[in-house]
Amino acid sequence: MFQNINAYVSKCVNLSPRELEYFNAILEHKVIPKKTMLLQAGNICNFEAYVIKGCIREYYIDGHGAEVTLQFAVEDWWVSDITSFQDQKVSNMYIETLEDCELLMLSRQSKEQLLVEVPKLERMFRLMIQRHLSAVQNRLFKTITNTATEKYLEFLKRYPALPQRVPQHYIASYLGISPEFLSRLRTRHLRNN
Repeated sequence: MFQNINAYVSKCVNLSPRELEYFNAILEHKVIPKKTMLLQAGNICNFEAYVIKGCIREYYIDGHGAEVTLQFAVEDWWVSDITSFQDQKVSNMYIETLEDCELLMLSRQSKEQLLVEVPKLERMFRLMIQRHLSAVQNRLFKTITNTATEKYLEFLKRYPALPQRVPQHYIASYLGISPEFLSRLRTRHLRNN
């Protein structure tokens, strides 16, 4: 159960066996069925979760009532509303499981306790936030500068297995295009390959 997360941690920091054991002991293992809302807008996010298995979607509802997908989290990814979690402010986001999921979760209190007991993990969480910010900035840049076709091809490169795992209208929402236009892009892409 901890093999993948321990490999993730070891890429960032070297923990002693005791520190690693403490880290594993503080994580809460949860099996959550698909279509479960982990967070609803208006609530405070009380978790950071590492995905062992499954697929999760983060989204918000825009002023026209449409769902806008911000991120997909799959195996070996973390998911949370960082602002709500850290600042204890109500979230504008929804976090929903798209598949049956197996997660390792940290509450705000358990994370604080963990960082007191194993200060080296501050580095791992800092690196994680830096990578996340870099990915968000990169996505924002590409959303503004790339054509719909370029965004779709970038999506396929970043998430090659995801089109078989999630409904196409969620992918269209992530790309900022209509499901009908995505269907035309997919058809054109399949024809060209």
